[in-house]
Amino acid sequence: MTEETLSSPMSDTGSTPSGAPSRPRPRRWWPWITLIVAAMVIALASRVNLNYYAVQPGVAQPVQQFIRVPADKGHPVTHSVLLTDVEVGRVSALSYLYFRFQGNTELDPLESITGGTPPSEYTAQGDLEMSQAESAAKTAALRRLGYPVTAQPGGAVVSATYPKAPAYGVLNVGDVISAVDGTSTPTAASLVTTLRPHHSGQSITLSVLGQGSNASSTPKPVTLTLKDTVIDTGGGVMQTEDLGVQVGNQVNYTYPFPVTIDVANIGGPSAGLAITLGVIDALTGGSLTGGKTVAATGTIDDQGNVGDVGGVPQKTVAVENAGATIFLVPPQEYKAAKSKQRKGLQIYPVSTLDQALAVLAAHGGVVPPVPTNSTSTTSTPA
Repeated sequence: MTEETLSSPMSDTGSTPSGAPSRPRPRRWWPWITLIVAAMVIALASRVNLNYYAVQPGVAQPVQQFIRVPADKGHPVTHSVLLTDVEVGRVSALSYLYFRFQGNTELDPLESITGGTPPSEYTAQGDLEMSQAESAAKTAALRRLGYPVTAQPGGAVVSATYPKAPAYGVLNVGDVISAVDGTSTPTAASLVTTLRPHHSGQSITLSVLGQGSNASSTPKPVTLTLKDTVIDTGGGVMQTEDLGVQVGNQVNYTYPFPVTIDVANIGGPSAGLAITLGVIDALTGGSLTGGKTVAATGTIDDQGNVGDVGGVPQKTVAVENAGATIFLVPPQEYKAAKSKQRKGLQIYPVSTLDQALAVLAAHGGVVPPVPTNSTSTTSTPA
């Protein structure tokens, strides 16, 4: 009998021989679970807003593109003054670390940006401030050129309302209150005085001229019931209000000819000085900037006074990126601008329109003479 060697059914490599059923391999779910959890965390973090705004350099652009004057009054402008802005955005839990380590980004507490204004009204408030800045800039420029501009008080304009107070959701930022129960309120101070005798629980009827999408040519009656409400007016300052509005003076100007200013997609009053210089440049011959690349920031009132603004370090970066060689800033912000100054940029603090024009004249700008007899009149409330 021939002896045969019996072989094992398993090969040398330990693999299952052909024809034998294979055992299922265990599936590894943990990578997918990790990815799903990470995606959920990222999505959640992007939706959770922190109480901070990120302030970043915006752009510096010619102000002249936003200004229109009558053809028979205007002159070509070859070197327009630059207005500059900042980008302001709410910080989420996801973006916090990114912004935290950006060298030219500033993280500011919510209230330092909004001043106590509810975030839902922040954009509307910026639009109102820009509209007021355009009117003041136009007035200051025309008066500096000797044109007559009259001004009349037009009521108390709403600049903010507060949650849970009676006015919230009823009055809008930009609405103008012209009377309370038939008593005229031409100024913010007169509104406060007229409301003083009223008390919580009492109903009042306001005469309101709506703005924006609620614009109307005649005031409409709005009835509210006063209610004592504790509100945060900003910076943790709590006070009791029975109406719950923040108001300023609405001023109605009369101009000798139309000057249209429409600064798109920029809110706030900080472009006031640049707009004023732009209007003067458009209405005079020569070159106000002397061929230099000039940028400016600062609020302006109708008397030509320059006020402080925010985000100046970031604006300085923006004007440097645009190639500006002269930057006009409010005195309060001079130190902040210097902190970002690079070679080639000269920074000048100016507190009035005349000081700004003097700087431009010193650098070769053609500045219009001061009018000998001012024909402007005003009854603007103090």
